[in-house]
Amino acid sequence: MFLELESVFNTPGFVLPFRYALTGFEGLLPLTAPPAVSGQARNRAGIVILAGRAGLCMDVRCDRCAASFDYAADVPFEHTLVLSLNDGENDELVLLDGFRWSPDSLIWEDLVLSLPPKLLCRPACAGLCPRCGQNLNEGACACKPQGDPRWAALRELI
Repeated sequence: MFLELESVFNTPGFVLPFRYALTGFEGLLPLTAPPAVSGQARNRAGIVILAGRAGLCMDVRCDRCAASFDYAADVPFEHTLVLSLNDGENDELVLLDGFRWSPDSLIWEDLVLSLPPKLLCRPACAGLCPRCGQNLNEGACACKPQGDPRWAALRELI
């Protein structure tokens, strides 16, 4: 989606609301639906603040027990848009080429960076037994507990 930002940049206090489905990134993540994006572009003292939320729904597998589950997140975002920079480079500002601009790749980056390093079906997921593969969330396995192999020589003395 493209935002027409000329009136926002040229009118102090002007607010441009937007709401759309983020498309064009299918296949990169196991999305169940395109992310829903809503927010506004607001002129504040000659710069434009792009702020809003993006909703993400995915069908993923737990990193500990491999069970399939639905992961949902509501990700807030805020970026400062400018048409020119005084000092050449600034990572906190988004420099635009013109008044017609698509925030899709910027919002997609926010969504990907918001993902946790491990996707778990629940915070206290017990995972799988390393010997028999039993899902420990469903119950204990029949494996006998193995001791630390470093103590094996002492166990033989008993």
